Amino acid sequence: MPTCSSSPANMRLRSILLGGFMLILPAIALAETIAGPVEKQPLNITAILLFLAFVLTTLGITRWAAHRTRSSADFYTAGGGIPAWQNGIAIAGDFLSAATLLGITGALFNIGFDALMLIMGTMCAWPIILFLISERLRNLGRFTFVDVVSCRLSSHHVRIIAALGSFAVVIFYLIAQIVGAGKLIQLLFGLDYVYAVIGVSLLMVTYVSFGGMLATTWVQFIKAILLISGGSIMTLLLLAEFDFSVDNLLQSAAETHDLGARIFAPGNWLQQPLAVVSLALTSLFGFIGLPHILMRLFTVKDASAARKSSFYAIGIMGYFYILVVFLGFGAISLLKQKPEYYDLAGNLLGGQNMVALHLAHALGGDVLLGFMSAVAFATILAVVAGLTLAGAASIAHDLYAKVIARGKPHGATEMKISKISVWSLGLVSILLALAFEGQNVVFVATLSLAIAGSVNAPVLILVMYWKGLTSRGAIAGGAVGLISSILLIVAGPAVMVEVLGFDRPVFPYHYPTIVSMPLAFIAAWLFSISDKSRRATTERADFDAQFIRSETGMGIAGASGH
Repeated sequence: MPTCSSSPANMRLRSILLGGFMLILPAIALAETIAGPVEKQPLNITAILLFLAFVLTTLGITRWAAHRTRSSADFYTAGGGIPAWQNGIAIAGDFLSAATLLGITGALFNIGFDALMLIMGTMCAWPIILFLISERLRNLGRFTFVDVVSCRLSSHHVRIIAALGSFAVVIFYLIAQIVGAGKLIQLLFGLDYVYAVIGVSLLMVTYVSFGGMLATTWVQFIKAILLISGGSIMTLLLLAEFDFSVDNLLQSAAETHDLGARIFAPGNWLQQPLAVVSLALTSLFGFIGLPHILMRLFTVKDASAARKSSFYAIGIMGYFYILVVFLGFGAISLLKQKPEYYDLAGNLLGGQNMVALHLAHALGGDVLLGFMSAVAFATILAVVAGLTLAGAASIAHDLYAKVIARGKPHGATEMKISKISVWSLGLVSILLALAFEGQNVVFVATLSLAIAGSVNAPVLILVMYWKGLTSRGAIAGGAVGLISSILLIVAGPAVMVEVLGFDRPVFPYHYPTIVSMPLAFIAAWLFSISDKSRRATTERADFDAQFIRSETGMGIAGASGH
């Protein structure tokens, strides 16, 4: 990767790289784009009214859900009673954040074709989840993916390291979301950053602590509908500007952009093959290891419904990414042909990485800008709610119920710890968001996805598909993945160049997954095949029996009471 420089070319590339983070780690790039001091803007009444309508509606749903959340199963997974189609929409709502729209549109606006790589990683991950993970995950687990990791491995240390890895992903991801939300509200609604952060955190913990997964699902469901509707309206208005001709749109983009026709060719962003591979691996395995996404597969009644949920999510996300492609390329021509909108939006909203909001302003004036601004904030609320619930599950279920209470927790105590965990996460997110205001926190986001791809994903895949995995191998693989990903990020450009100010990083790539993930697999394999203990022999022998039971739909929880 290029090092930090004051030259125009390197400054533009730095902006592109920050935009690229938005697909995989949604709000962190948003925070980076508008990092540092921001100027409070005139209030957009449309945005405020729509936002208040969303908040009041979702708070009403939370009150309704609170009366139906009585047990840990209700709190973590809505009792497994979410219909597959609704869960699929909620999964899309959980992943598609405001910065997905903002970041990918901005990246297409800046670099063209190469930005499609950011979409491809996610879309390639979903078929793996659909065909290889969702059904077994639902059969083998109960509330979280850590249940699956520990389903046939006897050591409590396996659950501890898996839970800590899951919690680390959640907390770093949560920091990124809260910082992004605070900056966005500060820009769009005219609130001070501290009040914006406190407001987001209070809404987040209200949804989760009172309504649990049921309320969180409805928040994500409504948010997904709003986001898809807003994207569709913008795309129709945009195509109308080009007589509904895709050829006209693309030709105009090529004639307008500084890169000319090269905007449709690869190589405008990453030229090094290993950098491309590292990004692809991070997108693929990092997404597979995200605990708040995997947790949604436990909210349906059975494995077939989990598979259907993944199918619905693929379709919805694929449709949305098509809209984003139109918006990104169309914005090139439209915004530069209407400089009054481009300059106004650029001055108010923080530059080219807010292209989607610039475009909304140009297409529909203050009304559409207000609608999309409110939707952008609603999407962040939905994502942080899912993250908070996953973090609470890691503490109360994975650590307290299964480790401290040895699998025999008192139901009321577990629920109490869950709610305490939610409010604690809210307080921690406020403090960390205030600490990171105006700071370069790219390395925090990179760390989140690197842990997901280097710790969670390898152990999860090996547990489900390799008979030879033992507790010792899982612990070694998770520990190696965790340590190597952290060290490589610290040695990479996200910390050494962007934070510490060195001219060159020791490790040349932003994403360490190309090294840390294979190391995790190798460590898990090596320590497993060298494990000759009696426990390891039992764990290998149990593999077939466990999966025979899972294939019949009994699952580990149903079969053994695990």
